[in-house]
Amino acid sequence: MLNSHDILETINMIDNENLDIRTITMGISLLDCADSDINAACRKVYDKVCRYAQNLVKTGEAISKEYGIPIIHKRVSVTPIAMIAAACPGHEPIAFAHALDRAARAIGVNFIGGYSALVHKGFGPGDYNLIKSIPQALSETEFVCSSVNIGSTKAGINMDAVDKMGRIVLETAQATADRDCIGAAKLVVFCNAPEDNPFMAGAFHGPGEPDCVINVGVSGPGVVRAAIAKAGDCDITVIADTIKKTAFKITRMGQLVAQEASRRLFVPFGIVDLSLAPTPAVGDSVAYILEEMGLEKCGAHGTTACLALLNDAVKKGGVMASSHVGGLSGAFIPVTEDAGMIEAARCKALSITKLEAMTAVCSVGLDMINIPGDTPPEVISAIIADEAAIGMVNSKTTAVRVIPAIGKHAGDELNFGGLLGGGPIMELNPYSPQKFIKRGGRIPAPMQSLKN
Repeated sequence: MLNSHDILETINMIDNENLDIRTITMGISLLDCADSDINAACRKVYDKVCRYAQNLVKTGEAISKEYGIPIIHKRVSVTPIAMIAAACPGHEPIAFAHALDRAARAIGVNFIGGYSALVHKGFGPGDYNLIKSIPQALSETEFVCSSVNIGSTKAGINMDAVDKMGRIVLETAQATADRDCIGAAKLVVFCNAPEDNPFMAGAFHGPGEPDCVINVGVSGPGVVRAAIAKAGDCDITVIADTIKKTAFKITRMGQLVAQEASRRLFVPFGIVDLSLAPTPAVGDSVAYILEEMGLEKCGAHGTTACLALLNDAVKKGGVMASSHVGGLSGAFIPVTEDAGMIEAARCKALSITKLEAMTAVCSVGLDMINIPGDTPPEVISAIIADEAAIGMVNSKTTAVRVIPAIGKHAGDELNFGGLLGGGPIMELNPYSPQKFIKRGGRIPAPMQSLKN
């Protein structure tokens, strides 16, 4: 039962600690839009997205106004387009990207995710052509986001896809070099990609999902940091309990919004993703949470342990608040989107090798990291392979979203503005993994995959 203290505390979280609903994301299945005629298929895709999501933005704004809860983004995710493109072989899937972009503009969302392929065990019909088209798709559209799943704990890692994606990431940055390489910021390479993730750029509507669903992503790094600060000089057990209680409150608010959006849109409620998603706004930072625990600077020795505690406590608090926790759920560590991470990277307290270690215990992976523009594609592939290996062996989602800053070098800055932020270009290991990457094949699934 809520009391006046709980209500006032939540109001303070919203007013002073950057608590918000980061996104209401409508997932839409496009499986019934497949057609051997690509023009007909694109018309079906456009029509279905516009029909199902026509009231999404209006509904989100109405809920925000009525409940006084900031709802920052309204978004759509769709069935991986490679599956739909498979029905029209011989045609370029770029037409689907343009159809999605037109639909996003028509319904008023800020991103639409699902220009995606699932190739963790090999390339199926439609996959290769879609992957090849990603640089063009992300350079010619404004709202479309793309993702490729190249590995899983059950299947292992598709090293041919890893090799291909290193080149695709670089080509995508080159294709949008005149716009600060923004295309690469809308492209994620996954291992163990979740089918119900509401966050961009990696959201897609998995083939096991219903025809339409509402998923909500909450956020509250500033709230968690403030709660730890109020706890004062206490031991780690108290810190963990404080985070759990705070995550519970954040998740309950997310579930309220998700259920209300579901009711008003006549669409099933899917999941609440309780990830702590930071922004460049001062105070809205996962790095500051870790520093509040006692680190002089994020990246110092002890950072991985602090992040492990944070991630675990957030999940424990969330699952007590909702029976429908899903997506990624934990703590994001995107460098350019987190004011504290940006500071730590600038003063070299935080390196890409330390970030890689942190991804073993966080929700995602190497996220929104600027790298030198002359980075060879095989080095990008090797970064992807390393992250995929962490995800595969630990049975968790990992991802890579790196931005080769064309024409820039380590120590320079690359800035996108807005939610995507900006930050320093991080230095990479100078030694080559080319021979390893060019071997191709597949890294076999680990022993823990044999659970049946």
